[in-house]
Amino acid sequence: MEENITKSVSRTELSPLSFLQRSAFILPEKTAVIHGDRRYTYRQFEERVHRLARSLQQAGLVKNGKVAFLCPNTPAMLEAHFGVPLAGGVLVTVNTRLNKEEIRYILVHSDSCFLFVDSEFYSLVSDLGIQGLTVVRVDDSGLEGDPYEQFLAQSSPGLLPYNVDHEDSPISINYTSGTTGQPKGVIFTHRGTYLNALGEVIETGLSLRTVYLWTLPLFHCNGWCFSWAVSAVGGTHVCLRNINPELIWQIIRREGVTHFNGAPTLHTMLVNHSKAYRFEQPVAVTVAGAPPSPTLLEKLRSLNFSPIHVYGLTETYGPYTICTWHPEWNQLPLEEQARQRARQGQAYVTAELVRVVDAYMKDVPRDGKTIGEVVMRGNNVMQGYYKHPEATGEVFHGGWFHSGDLAVWHPDGYIELRDRLKDIIISGGENISTIEVEQTVVRHPAVLECAVVAIPDEKWGERPKAFVTLKKDAYASEEDILAFCKKHLAHFKCPATIEICELPKTATGKIQKYILREKEWAKRNKRIN
Repeated sequence: MEENITKSVSRTELSPLSFLQRSAFILPEKTAVIHGDRRYTYRQFEERVHRLARSLQQAGLVKNGKVAFLCPNTPAMLEAHFGVPLAGGVLVTVNTRLNKEEIRYILVHSDSCFLFVDSEFYSLVSDLGIQGLTVVRVDDSGLEGDPYEQFLAQSSPGLLPYNVDHEDSPISINYTSGTTGQPKGVIFTHRGTYLNALGEVIETGLSLRTVYLWTLPLFHCNGWCFSWAVSAVGGTHVCLRNINPELIWQIIRREGVTHFNGAPTLHTMLVNHSKAYRFEQPVAVTVAGAPPSPTLLEKLRSLNFSPIHVYGLTETYGPYTICTWHPEWNQLPLEEQARQRARQGQAYVTAELVRVVDAYMKDVPRDGKTIGEVVMRGNNVMQGYYKHPEATGEVFHGGWFHSGDLAVWHPDGYIELRDRLKDIIISGGENISTIEVEQTVVRHPAVLECAVVAIPDEKWGERPKAFVTLKKDAYASEEDILAFCKKHLAHFKCPATIEICELPKTATGKIQKYILREKEWAKRNKRIN
């Protein structure tokens, strides 16, 4: 007999706003935010969040109105992650490394009616002339004369209700990098961010003792939802305006940092810095944004970092899979341990298991060799692209989100990335993984970082080219590196050429391969013309 299932009267809509409510209630005097000499307790953090929310409402913010923040990792940026949705608005975090026209596009496309901008970037928006946009400068001083502080001060006192009408309503819009056209606005929901934040708590081991250093930009996937996750456990946020390896080492020691996150580039800078030292207690570092090399992972472990390798996209709220460590792997040789840890693993506890499929949406064999596309679905996949239904439908064909990432599926169920669809090199009919070549090149003792792209070749169609940055005070010639590759790679996979240079990067530390690729293919077009 069928049972009538009714909505429970005790049900509440999921929202990460409840995390601040709880921590401020049970831990009012615990330090929530550190920024240089400034300290805010959870009671003060909550008060500031509610002042921001009330001031936005008093200034005319309507339900689901868009509020943009163009700020580095400061207290104001953290407050925005709670204050904007608490006011009923939708947060739009803007990449601080964009130019004026890119910023203008995002503000107009998102329909933002408020823009809070750090004084460091104010010149980029001072003359945008966008009708209906209220601009508030953030001096990041915490003093009465700061326009942001004045905005908070104009609010009436008291706390707003934390509940939301519907957990599937938008909480934020995060814009993709836009390397193949205009950036797309990825819609996050209250439910998705709530679950992703709890996933971060579980998978990265956040707790009441957590002291989290903001090396990862808060504008990137809302800081992978750690903006809400750290607050959920009553941890301490340590703000950081700019990436400075020497300062990071000082802060880790001074504040007793237990966790921080970033792309392999960040971790490479830190482990090779002159101030690097081995910790007495492990420091958990989450690595994502690009596959970390076994070489980097070995170096992290040698300094008593506990690397946590995760993988995801803006469209999946940041991290979606994790390489969960098996205790029996501790008995493996260190190099083999690093190879195991370099895999992308499987889904977070709050997400649905990830698949690797062929062009017909059939699972590829779990043989660690057959390449397919990584697809995901479930609570930790975006609601869609803002004002872009065609693109939304395209990436969700077959009922799964198509990542555009190519991977193999191992017998133990873990996946391992081989490339982006657009990055795979097809040379004489053979597929060459740029990741495999890059990880070989960085094993050379003089190499700091490497990026490999396809370059045109009259005979083979495409060949790999390696762009290499050397370690400080180290030397190796192009010929030295090429000879090293020939010892460790099949001949057809070896780079056709090596170029030693600085690598172009995004604000999150990801190497911009498309810039390197476009430069090489532009040379070919010039020869043809």
